[in-house]
Amino acid sequence: MEWEIVIGLETHTQLSTESKIFSDSSTRFGAAPNTQANEVDMALPGSLPVMNKGAVERAIQFGLAVGAQVAPRSIFARKNYFYPDLPKNYQISQYEIPVVLGGKLNFFVGDEEKTINLTRAHLEEDAGKSLHENFTGPHGESSTGIDLNRAGTPLLEIVSEPEMRSAAEAVAYARALHGLVVWLGICDGNMQEGSFRVDANVSVRRPGEPLGTRCEIKNLNSFRFMERAIQYEVRRQIELIEDGGTVVQETRLYDSERDETRSMRSKEDAHDYRYFPDPDLPPLLIAPEWIARVERDMPELPAQKRQRFEHELGLSAYDAAQLTMSRASASYFEDVAARLPDGQAKLGANWVLGELSAALNRDELDIDHSPVPAAALAALIARIIDGTISNKMARDVFAAMWSGEHGGDPDAIIDARGLKQISDSGAIGAMIDEVLAAHPAIVEEYRAGKQKAFNSLVGQVMKAARGKANPQQVNDLLKEKLG
Repeated sequence: MEWEIVIGLETHTQLSTESKIFSDSSTRFGAAPNTQANEVDMALPGSLPVMNKGAVERAIQFGLAVGAQVAPRSIFARKNYFYPDLPKNYQISQYEIPVVLGGKLNFFVGDEEKTINLTRAHLEEDAGKSLHENFTGPHGESSTGIDLNRAGTPLLEIVSEPEMRSAAEAVAYARALHGLVVWLGICDGNMQEGSFRVDANVSVRRPGEPLGTRCEIKNLNSFRFMERAIQYEVRRQIELIEDGGTVVQETRLYDSERDETRSMRSKEDAHDYRYFPDPDLPPLLIAPEWIARVERDMPELPAQKRQRFEHELGLSAYDAAQLTMSRASASYFEDVAARLPDGQAKLGANWVLGELSAALNRDELDIDHSPVPAAALAALIARIIDGTISNKMARDVFAAMWSGEHGGDPDAIIDARGLKQISDSGAIGAMIDEVLAAHPAIVEEYRAGKQKAFNSLVGQVMKAARGKANPQQVNDLLKEKLG
């Protein structure tokens, strides 16, 4: 490759506490502007921040889930910068000693497994929000409104190493990270509401050369836009360098309507923020007993469940990874597999990842809202296993279940449509005899070594059975009769 792409992601994960990180203000989304910001959030004189224990426990959960070190002692700092929606003129964050150090995240890009190392994850507060639309001043002039409801919302900023080499890889990492924090219950994952926001640091270099100058693309809240933004930025930087220009370190925004990134401001370095320890907050001390207590209460992790699916149920690594992308899909599959005969979990996985996933994607539904519950899908798969219907017939039955026909009951749909497969050897043998007698020329072609002739005879038998004969039995009996 003439150019190598280098990508690192910084992900702002809003923690699922009911109150803010340093105050008791609500974090509820959608409240009227400035109704959820108290004196601490606005940094009024005399107000003091108090650490939210629930936010710390969620950070501990994440650290344990990615195999990181949870710092026994971490420090809060003031990160100084000046925006209208930052009432303190500084943000309380962590710099020198974050609460989580290291760790790694495993995920698939296509069918290839990847591992990305994490640099750190640190606790911090969110800023407020500037609203630029639909605001007019007293004389009709355009104005900007400031909503401080988000100010003080608890965030866990998760920073990866710059180890990703394509937009597709970056999106796969972000999806896996999103799935993990939702799985743990530490974040609701709602990207439209800003609960999961990604900043992408993108640079390019000739293979073997030092890292190039990076640009940061801010606040990407859609996986699709994230991929397009990175692809555009890579093209922009390569074209700029090849035309003799120089990439400038800066923060950029992605314009989805124009499908381009544009400059927002020059990118600050750490020294520009003038970090210093927050004098109002003592060091955060996390005892081993606290970590052990949090670990005991954690759910089975995706990696653990993935290994169990592979070793106990015989699934491929890829299928197991796909089924554990979310806690809901893993639970759905486990419910299906538990209702099937031993050794049939693979067939259950094929249906969950195939027909069910396609229908969910088409209708833009979460698996929690599937019109076909796990018990009903398992009942349908059982009818394939016991030979009542073929796999092809099952797809038609599934479509009827999805639309609610006969209450979504597969047996009722099979009966009403007369879809029961013919599995009686005598009946199938009689049909084969009739077909062989009616098509002697095709029989001769088969005996002359033409395999296509056999397939033609199978088709004739299935036509005579109106598609209801058991295909495997047709094949076996036909071969037997043809000798």
